[in-house]
Amino acid sequence: MPWQELSVMEQREEFVRLAMLGGANVSKLCERFGISRDTGHRLLKRYATEGRAGIADRSRRPLVSPLRTQAATEAEILRIRSENNKRGRTQDRAGHGAAGL
Repeated sequence: MPWQELSVMEQREEFVRLAMLGGANVSKLCERFGISRDTGHRLLKRYATEGRAGIADRSRRPLVSPLRTQAATEAEILRIRSENNKRGRTQDRAGHGAAGL
């Protein structure tokens, strides 16, 4: 019989199924599946509240970014950059003209 390759979702489902059996040792299961106890308990909690959808992959993107620049400010910066690129560089950072020193 050939080895079976399991997807991450199938492994999570197997973990939850085994953990839900009476007398299951969650610490030993976590060790067997190569995950931390925190991750194991998090998966079990999500499964209990959300069902199968709770153990699916989730985006790591934050829901809010309070320090992000506002869209209007970002658009203005891009507009100014675009104008400066069209004109070309007439001075270097030290303030010298195109002819140099």
